[in-house]
Amino acid sequence: MAHIIELPTRTDSRGSLTVLEKALPFQMKRLYWIYDLNHEPRGKHRHKTTWQGMICLQGECEVLVKKEQQEHIFVLNKPNEVLILEPQDWHEMRAFKQTPILLVVASEYFDADDYINEPL
Repeated sequence: MAHIIELPTRTDSRGSLTVLEKALPFQMKRLYWIYDLNHEPRGKHRHKTTWQGMICLQGECEVLVKKEQQEHIFVLNKPNEVLILEPQDWHEMRAFKQTPILLVVASEYFDADDYINEPL
């Protein structure tokens, strides 16, 4: 099931630096970001094989995750936290606030056949 990992961060008088390398339970093959979001939810799917990590670099959003009989809402609003989504985690990003930028790291390259548009 989906869970949040706190990323290693170094902070000093100059600011903060957060590192993603070696923190994910998968190897990165794809990296993209979602921005200029309005009130319409995004996602609304799960995957056959792809693992994902979601980081809200700016602003805030909710991620509703469903898997079998479980449902959980994660609030992403810290750039040093990554939400780990397993392939069968149906997810919907919504409730966007403060001009969010959502960075997504994926274990696989884009493949339309990997998407499943209904909850498990």
